[in-house]
Amino acid sequence: MDKVVASAADAVADIVQGSSLAVGGFGLSGLPSVLIEAVLATGIGDLVTVSNNCGVDKFGLGMLLQEKRIRRTTGSYVGENREFARQYLSGELEVELVPQGTLAERLRAGGAGIAAFYTRAGVGTQVVDGGLPLRYAPDGSIALASEPKEIRLFDGVEFVLEHAITCDFALVHARVGDRHGNLIYEKAAQNFNPLCAQAGRITIAEVEELVEPGEINPASVHTPGIFVQRVVLAENPEKRIERRTVRTVTDEGTG
Repeated sequence: MDKVVASAADAVADIVQGSSLAVGGFGLSGLPSVLIEAVLATGIGDLVTVSNNCGVDKFGLGMLLQEKRIRRTTGSYVGENREFARQYLSGELEVELVPQGTLAERLRAGGAGIAAFYTRAGVGTQVVDGGLPLRYAPDGSIALASEPKEIRLFDGVEFVLEHAITCDFALVHARVGDRHGNLIYEKAAQNFNPLCAQAGRITIAEVEELVEPGEINPASVHTPGIFVQRVVLAENPEKRIERRTVRTVTDEGTG
């Protein structure tokens, strides 16, 4: 039952070339940065990632992008990352853009063993009609476009069929975890970490605080240990602010 491994390097040692990774985090909140750095250090590439966003330049999944280790990524937001945009537009990176709520539900469905579901999100758009550029050619033409999706009427209303997402591995960050893999996330880190944790066939959790079984109130658990295979202690991980803004203070002390 003790799922704690000695280091992040040990935790990701069996991630291989071409593996698919569901990676938690929302913006820069709750990123499993220690595990991502460990994956970077392995030197493996051709990775397929699923994450709400792909980090920023040289941080989070942006570190893997910078070294061209990611072949394809699925996400809902691609801003704040110039290298991401450059690779996508030059045809070096395959990108599937998904409405944020749909992405969340596809991950949740994967963890719940649901093969697919119908949703209204995207009906009447290219999300359904197909033709969205998944990969560009070097000359700027579309090398690979999205396929049309199945539509079905329920009570006279159109819904689109979306398929669940499961990945070979999931990398998540939790504020607290115990040796059995029960996890508690903090604030905005609750957005995609729990969903990714359920969608991985092997889920690896980095935790800021490791406690003994029984120390976490069962009612406070966000991800039950049944979904987690490995736990690694990541004390004092780097946490960045995605965009810092300040206001001008006048002599009177008011903005």
